[in-house]
Amino acid sequence: MQIVNIHEAKTHLSRLVEQAAQGEPFVIAKAGKPLVKVIPLGAEEAATPRRLGFMAGALEIPDDFDRMGGEDLLAAFEGR
Repeated sequence: MQIVNIHEAKTHLSRLVEQAAQGEPFVIAKAGKPLVKVIPLGAEEAATPRRLGFMAGALEIPDDFDRMGGEDLLAAFEGR
């Protein structure tokens, strides 16, 4: 994604907006720090971030999970 500083965005706003409308979003930055993202109207926003615990109860972790493959792992570290 293209990142432009504010001065460049002001100078080339028409071209940048046209590119964004064609599906090429861009970011406007100030002093190298991203401030805003310009995307075309109707474009799908990024999905909401995944949150921890969203699969709570869907998986079962064995009680010996932290010891699974212990002998093989030890052997690999010892060069056996």
